[in-house]
Amino acid sequence: MVAEPGPAGADALRTAALGVALRGLRLDAVVANRVLPESEAAGWLAGPVAQQRKTLDEWREEHTVHPVAHLGRDPRGADDLAALAVPAAPEPAGPVRWPVADRIAADGVLVWHLPLPGARRDTLDLVRRGDELTVTAGPFRRVVPLPSALRRCTVDGAALREGELRVRFRPDPELWPRGR
Repeated sequence: MVAEPGPAGADALRTAALGVALRGLRLDAVVANRVLPESEAAGWLAGPVAQQRKTLDEWREEHTVHPVAHLGRDPRGADDLAALAVPAAPEPAGPVRWPVADRIAADGVLVWHLPLPGARRDTLDLVRRGDELTVTAGPFRRVVPLPSALRRCTVDGAALREGELRVRFRPDPELWPRGR
């Protein structure tokens, strides 16, 4: 993902990361574009340099960040692109697991953990239709097939905590195998 460090770039990166997470993927790296040099931290550029530094520090808490210097103008041509020395893309990390935790013995439920970093409760919506769960997070929507064990359960609630949606499912006594 390429973003310019600052408030608008941080908002765009947060939104993009949420969309990527809803697809079961993760951002492998962030290319911070048009980074001002620290040597300009005095004078009239002090504010923008400090703002970029703060944003970069926040991004580094969540992602691998590759800063790319500001040329002082828009890049034009192969020589400018070579001067930027944009790093090669890393090998993809692969899909993110969405595990189901068995809490039947303790709480009588199964809990499906869906990592959704950047999700906000007020923009989150869940609808179950048959063997699928429709998840809306911000401007994104995805229809997700339920794991087989959850197809025999009813939704018992959900909570968003620390960037993870936890959906509770209670076994349906009509569909769940009975023990002896």
